[in-house]
Amino acid sequence: MRIFAFFRTTAFLAVLCLSLATTAVSLGVWAVSLTAQVTTMTASAAAAAIANRKAIAAAVLRTKAKARLRRALVVVPVAGIGAAVAFERQDFLEWKEDNPDGDLETYGCEVSVVSAEVVDDVLQDLPEQVRPSRDWLLSRMPDCQKPVG
Repeated sequence: MRIFAFFRTTAFLAVLCLSLATTAVSLGVWAVSLTAQVTTMTASAAAAAIANRKAIAAAVLRTKAKARLRRALVVVPVAGIGAAVAFERQDFLEWKEDNPDGDLETYGCEVSVVSAEVVDDVLQDLPEQVRPSRDWLLSRMPDCQKPVG
């Protein structure tokens, strides 16, 4: 009887050790798999962030170049008037796509409201010798009676 109890205890311990070893190996494989997934996701996120930063930088450069070109064209008297009209027409057409029921008066009011919000920033960028008065500039903007939205 004692020998049978010894074999039974030994068999139980062997099965227990085998189960624990199997569990440890499977958890190790699972940990390695998760580590690989985290590494892959981190690399993908970093690549996406770099691509987004590059795209944003390119868009900012394009916008600055467009604004610089507009300023340069507006300086030339005859071409400047034509360029200013063409730019304003293009801006209106782009606005019209987002506001199909809008008219020129509504567009003018919306542009006036936004322009009034940024007038201080624009005036700060101008040299003091050619900087118009803020009040004078705001008095030249249309007076819109209805809310823009």
